[in-house]
Amino acid sequence: MAPPANNLLISCILFCCLIAVSEAEAQPSFRPKALILPVTKDPSTLQYLTQINQRTPLVPVKLALDLGGQYLWVDCEQGYVSSSYKPAPCGSAQCSLANSKSCTIACLPSPRPGCNNNTCGLMPENTVVTRTSPSGQFGQDVVSIQSTDGSNPGKIVKVPNFLFTCGATFLLDGLAKGVKGMAGLGRNKISMPSRFSAAFSFHRKFAVCLTAGKGAVFFGDGPYVMLPNIDISKSLIFTPLILNKISTASEGVNSIKINNKIVPLNTTLLKINEDGFGGTKISTVQPHTVLDTSIHKAVIATFAKELSGVPRVAGVRPFELCYNSTAIGSTRQIDLVLQSSNVYWRIFGANSMVQVKSGVLCLGFVDGGVNPRTAIVIGGHQVEDNLLQFDLAASRLGFSSSLLSRQTTCSNFNFTSTA
Repeated sequence: MAPPANNLLISCILFCCLIAVSEAEAQPSFRPKALILPVTKDPSTLQYLTQINQRTPLVPVKLALDLGGQYLWVDCEQGYVSSSYKPAPCGSAQCSLANSKSCTIACLPSPRPGCNNNTCGLMPENTVVTRTSPSGQFGQDVVSIQSTDGSNPGKIVKVPNFLFTCGATFLLDGLAKGVKGMAGLGRNKISMPSRFSAAFSFHRKFAVCLTAGKGAVFFGDGPYVMLPNIDISKSLIFTPLILNKISTASEGVNSIKINNKIVPLNTTLLKINEDGFGGTKISTVQPHTVLDTSIHKAVIATFAKELSGVPRVAGVRPFELCYNSTAIGSTRQIDLVLQSSNVYWRIFGANSMVQVKSGVLCLGFVDGGVNPRTAIVIGGHQVEDNLLQFDLAASRLGFSSSLLSRQTTCSNFNFTSTA
């Protein structure tokens, strides 16, 4: 029987229809059906990191993963050397695709990657610290990435003219050590999923499987096979993707339950108002789920009531509700209820609690302040060991329950190459 559908509406910043441009016909003798990037979690910053090879000659470039990022941006001020780099001329098809509104007439003292005459500009953003550069230039260069059949890595393939933006070195502040930019997986026409799909003419899909160990991003359709030979795409429940042009959020969460008890909260916060405030989104740059203050208070109070027999300890920032872990027999389930009481995203166990130090577990939800832009931001810890598939062509999201219930995790992809 097919998994039930529901009406979770996901962030407009994540997705859009793709437009292919002539720059990306890569390696016609071999057309991969899918591509894969390994993803690791930095223990210091809790950022999810990946690495691509870029330029001529190829250089490994470490990137912070940004599910809502609009495109790939890389620091071009320090050590960017490549014989295949090309700036995007003002008025070109590439600039039109990027919807660029700016043009550098002259760049002194001499042309270089990130500073060229007659080149269109974009504004790359470090979404971890919400910092934007007003002077990023748009360009293209060689990128290589590993193909996959869904079970193992395959041949290395190249995209000769992969679109990206040159950023400034100061944008790296706040990112993990060694990171040189951000990998944007969003809905923009020049995002990484969009460009890989255009380059190889495969299904306009990508999937994210995060974990505290070594996870993966898949570009293209499944299967997504984890050891011991489990196709985790078969556990997906699908929901329509309805884009919102006002905000980066959606209106998918209708209520929250803890241990099947409804959390009393102001449900108007779950709707997006005319100014674009409210709603829900998924984020890879937020390490934990962030809630509007009133929602956070209600969740904390309800969860504490359900765990009233367990000794509490002092909160450990940024968490408020913490317990003596030796006294917790089992954690309580948290359901983000979608279209009906029977359709929900269940968060429990390792996804709901955070081990902050020896003997202390805290509820992994953070107070995001009063009237934030988005009322509920589902963070990385709550997404770990869940598969998320974004089908751009069919405008739908597939999501799984915790893979632990299927005796596997996102760490179990076989990265041993068979090519």
